[in-house]
Amino acid sequence: MSTQLDTAKQKLFNYIRKMLGDGMIDVELDVDHYEVALEKALGKYRQRAENSVEESYAFLELQEDVNDYILPDEIQSVKEVFRRSIGSRTGGGEGGTIFEPFNLAYTNTYLLSSTQMGGLATYYAFAGHQELVGRMFGSFINFKFDPVNHKLTIMQRPRTNEDVMIACYNKRPDFVLLGDPYAGQWLKDYTLATCKYMIGEARGKFATISTPQGGTSLNGDALKADAQGEMEKLEQDLSTYVDGSTPLSFVIG
Repeated sequence: MSTQLDTAKQKLFNYIRKMLGDGMIDVELDVDHYEVALEKALGKYRQRAENSVEESYAFLELQEDVNDYILPDEIQSVKEVFRRSIGSRTGGGEGGTIFEPFNLAYTNTYLLSSTQMGGLATYYAFAGHQELVGRMFGSFINFKFDPVNHKLTIMQRPRTNEDVMIACYNKRPDFVLLGDPYAGQWLKDYTLATCKYMIGEARGKFATISTPQGGTSLNGDALKADAQGEMEKLEQDLSTYVDGSTPLSFVIG
């Protein structure tokens, strides 16, 4: 993974050097500056873009009398914690009904077919029944998740060992974002704009420099203004989902 990230970074940095005119003029940046610019771009993107995370599922074995669990760093947030059996207070599901969220997908598709069981009305009745049973018999587990230290706390003390399923959002790795056809281009443009701003900041400290032909004015202020405008436009683009994020959908209910 490190090799893939290094390769993606090198490709990006070479692109930025060429866009800044490297080979024709001396670009006043080194590798550390490019790293800082990319870090800023990734931070801004992860802060504002839904495309920076992906929905996933993971299994966790709860231990008897243990409430706190440290999840992998890749997990950014936890949506739900599902118990695999309903109506059972033991880990093996004795006396309960096996509840497997993935298996319900086929059932949902079957019930929605009007040629089979009656269509949407039947599905709605079944879904309501399933939710009611889950709430009555504890298929959903109350929890809290701390994204800073990635600690998942089960609110009720587990009475025995039990496998549960976690619905969560994972961070997409940096090299994946850089290779994404939408996110990658946004990151390229924002990193380039940040590099322009750095150069403008440096050149702005010297309004003019002396040469044998007289004084020469530098374009620091103009470069900073241009870069600032580009960054603001790119940040605005995130609200219109040009990066490939999924827009908010209608909710009927």
